[in-house]
This record gives sequence, C-alpha cells and structure tokens, in this order.
Amino acid sequence: MDAERLIPHRAPMRLVDTLVSINDGCAVAESVLPRSTMMADGEGKIDEVAFMELIAQSYAAFKGYMDRSDGKPPGEGFLVGVRDLEVTGRAYAGDRLLTSIRTVAAIGGFAVVEGTVTRGDETLAAGTLKLWLVDPDADG
Repeated sequence: MDAERLIPHRAPMRLVDTLVSINDGCAVAESVLPRSTMMADGEGKIDEVAFMELIAQSYAAFKGYMDRSDGKPPGEGFLVGVRDLEVTGRAYAGDRLLTSIRTVAAIGGFAVVEGTVTRGDETLAAGTLKLWLVDPDADG
C-alpha cells in the first residue's frame, strides 16, 4: 500500500514509499530515496540520521494501516527516543531499502519499536525507538 495514504509525512520529509507487509505487530516497508532527497549529500550518500527516520516512518505506516483498518484516519506520533541504534553500512540514493519493524511494547500512548534497515542481504542499521502516539481525543 502507498505509504502516503498511511502517514502524515509529505515530500520532502516522507522517506517511506510503500507498506509491503504486516503481520502480528510487525511490518516491512520499502523506500527508494531519490538523489534530490535532503537526506543525501552531493555524492548521493544517505545521512545516517535517515535510518532512525526510516524506522519511525515505517512504524507510522504500520500504525496508519491499523488505524484505517479500525475505520479511523491515520494518527500522528512523534519520535521521542532512540536506543542502541547501530549503523553498520552505508546507503545511497536509488538503493532499494527495506525496513522491518516489530512492536515491542505499546502502553499509555507510547510505543517501543525495534527496527532494521536492509539493502538486499546487508543490514545497514538496527535499533530501538520510543514513539509518542497522539491521542486525538485527549484534552490539550
């Protein structure tokens, strides 16, 4: 499914293109960042900060899909913490990147998500994010 229907991010900040699969709190999303992305330098190398954003947006696509399945519009959320992000490879504009996420915990408006970004068989980054999920019905 096209991620644009699932997440609030729009160009140039939308990095995730497609929600590829979803299964029991886990999901896989696909991204192909263009050379014109703000996340690439003049040589097409993708900045390492993009990896945590790919994990966060992949979770947003998963959550947006779940919201739509429940008959609600996709909700908003914010990245509030990163733990143990290990970058082991480099990505380049035009690479087909797959981001796999797994929901570790969801409680009280927060979610903890493990994610891995790969290119083919190569793991480029892996880490754990904490996200705050906005409750549209909450006061304030």
